[in-house]
Amino acid sequence: MAAGCAPASSLAEQYRDGSNKGFIAGNFQVVEIAEKDRGKPVVFEGVTETGNTVTSGDYRGGVLVVNFWYAACGPCIVEAPLLERVWQEYKGKGVEFLGVNTYDQPATALSFAKDNGVTYPSVIDVTDGTVKLAFAQVTPIQATPTTLVIDRTGRVAARVIGQLGASSILSTLVSDTLAEDAP
Repeated sequence: MAAGCAPASSLAEQYRDGSNKGFIAGNFQVVEIAEKDRGKPVVFEGVTETGNTVTSGDYRGGVLVVNFWYAACGPCIVEAPLLERVWQEYKGKGVEFLGVNTYDQPATALSFAKDNGVTYPSVIDVTDGTVKLAFAQVTPIQATPTTLVIDRTGRVAARVIGQLGASSILSTLVSDTLAEDAP
């Protein structure tokens, strides 16, 4: 079984029970990647829910937290305030946050942000999935939500598969990555 994926029997049980969650639950897992073991920088381009184009180049030189989510995902709703808490903690300190909405249209993403107090932007990736694909080429993204911490050079430094359990977990990952020597 791949880490982060629910066992086939669990999905079948969900279907038979009619729970119809609409997401594959990830078993909470945190993976930190040593600098020497990190892959290639992720190169991406997308359009946010407000129509702004963002690229990987916009974030080079700082630490970037990327969260894959969608509005009807229960774990995404639960972790939204935790992500926002860490965003507010590091905002203006060389750290940026970017959501990647893999399912919704811009209006739904904006409504989610308003309802859940999320102030960082999200790429709307539902049409062609190119942003998710760019990240999936260098690291597993097996469940929603998945949160990645990207180092100053654009490489994946840490991965959280499944719902973030506490803001302190992400804060530590961000702090560790931010403390690394700048290139």
